[in-house]
Amino acid sequence: MEIEQLISSKEMLDIRTQMLSFAQLQLRDPLLAEDLVQEAFVSALKNINVFRGQSALKTWIFAILKNKILDYLRIKERFVLESDLIDEKNNSFFDEQGHWKSEYEPKDLQQNENEVYCDEFWRIFEICLNHLPARQARVFMMREYLELSTDEICKEAAISVSNLHTSLYRARLQLQYCLSNKLEGE
Repeated sequence: MEIEQLISSKEMLDIRTQMLSFAQLQLRDPLLAEDLVQEAFVSALKNINVFRGQSALKTWIFAILKNKILDYLRIKERFVLESDLIDEKNNSFFDEQGHWKSEYEPKDLQQNENEVYCDEFWRIFEICLNHLPARQARVFMMREYLELSTDEICKEAAISVSNLHTSLYRARLQLQYCLSNKLEGE
């Protein structure tokens, strides 16, 4: 299977731009972000025959990038595994532990990502995420996408646990407000 059969050049450029933005947000180093995005693409090209089409090509390549970022963080010895404890309440998109509620969980949406609603949801979510302050967006993505623990995020972002919980709480509130308004068409 050739990559050209799966996706157009314009779509590939769009994916690369999104990946670069995500990597820069997590790493705060444009050159390192560029390197990891390129490594993700090289790895995807080398292993394209493994891609089975069970998810979108974009999802598959982003998963490769996510693993590259996690590998980098582990190499830097900034990775300490401990349990996640969080107390935020009253979020309609998030549960008591601060994770996506099952009906909004990305894994469930990825199963139906060819549906228009799912594509629209992620476009709206990306718009809402881009409107968050940079640090809030970064720690939110570290928690929800990279699935880092509280201690790992605090160490990487050089913030206290209290500051992390406040940032996550504010990010969730802003995302909830933005998503609610955008999904209702306001």
